[in-house]
Amino acid sequence: MSHNDYRPFVPAPGHTNIVGPTPRAHAETRLQNPRAQGLFGTWAKLAATPFAGLTADGHVRPGLFSLQPEDAPTPAMVEAVKLLLRVLSPAQRSAMCFPVDSELWRHWQNTELYVEHHGLRLDEVGTPVREMVLAVLRASLSGKGYDVTRGVMQLNRFLGDLVAGPEVLGEWAYIFCLFGTPSESEPWGWQLFGHHLSLNCFVIGRQMVFTPCFLGAEPNYADTGPFAGTRLFEDEERGGLALMRSLSPGQQNRAIVAHSMVGGDLPPDRRHFADNLHLGGAYQDNRIVPYEGLRASELSALQRRDLLELVASYVAPLPPGPLAARLAEAERHLAETHFCWIGGSDEASPFYYRIQSPVVFIEFDHHAGVFLTNAEPAKFHVHTIVRTPNGNDYGIDLLRLHYRHAAHHRR
Repeated sequence: MSHNDYRPFVPAPGHTNIVGPTPRAHAETRLQNPRAQGLFGTWAKLAATPFAGLTADGHVRPGLFSLQPEDAPTPAMVEAVKLLLRVLSPAQRSAMCFPVDSELWRHWQNTELYVEHHGLRLDEVGTPVREMVLAVLRASLSGKGYDVTRGVMQLNRFLGDLVAGPEVLGEWAYIFCLFGTPSESEPWGWQLFGHHLSLNCFVIGRQMVFTPCFLGAEPNYADTGPFAGTRLFEDEERGGLALMRSLSPGQQNRAIVAHSMVGGDLPPDRRHFADNLHLGGAYQDNRIVPYEGLRASELSALQRRDLLELVASYVAPLPPGPLAARLAEAERHLAETHFCWIGGSDEASPFYYRIQSPVVFIEFDHHAGVFLTNAEPAKFHVHTIVRTPNGNDYGIDLLRLHYRHAAHHRR
């Protein structure tokens, strides 16, 4: 059996984890489970905590971000959102639209459980509205960013068919929100989230922040049906593994946090039943994640280049201008960047790695099964996340700077 073969782990008929005929019914039944109740209860407490930002030591480092044009495709984005608004009913606009500084930015989650009562749920609207939402994505993202987003959505439906739950795990089981009024000069943004997906796009002028960005899939490829040939996260997996293998034994010893992803030498309480080894997932906006592993200053010039290319694979959903700006930020702070690893580094072994600096936080994690039955992490179930540490997730630091300096906010 191939290490990437999910087929042996497809549940037998009648043994699916889908427990309701509709998304709402499924969520209501799942939330009767004490573990699920505890997870959502913890998230509610975290959401009630004022935003500070993910940090390495509990202290937000000031002066890292500034308002500056980056050639974001703002005019095209504004036009796409205006067209979307024209096709919505008053009730749909009311459900979708919020102030730019709304706390609802932080109320995303990546489970399949449909518990939200805000936003525009795409499987509850018609094809014309869905197409307009997709047009907003196309106007905002690079070609790769759009393709990976659609790939995540399509693989969600592929999973739904595998486990006899397409009504719950569907291609359109996602929520779209608009924050602020689309403008070529004032701050605004949009959000799309659901199972294995959370995109948070903040815009001010020609500048863009695209974090938190959560992308995942179980399985991470489709081999049959209408989405056959879709395969995600190969660059992120291969690039991380190649970098790890390029390290000398001494460098590897400094990079490795644990050799085991489950038990063994993995630090106690490091593994979470829902997030597995991820530390920057849903509602972790204020988490303290100390630097671990190998500093980029200890890498060779070639290894530093490979590390930057790996970072580039995660910010690739951005359009060219913002992409170049994020890579320049990452390079400016390269000496402070850390790379850490958990798991094996042979072809068959699943693994976790993290890239962390003052301006970028990236995680890649092979997960155990949720709807498939593999009890151990497997290479066909992938979660990734990108965050902007030190207070600029959701563009919040840029929004603060705008409020501080804009004349119409100083009156």
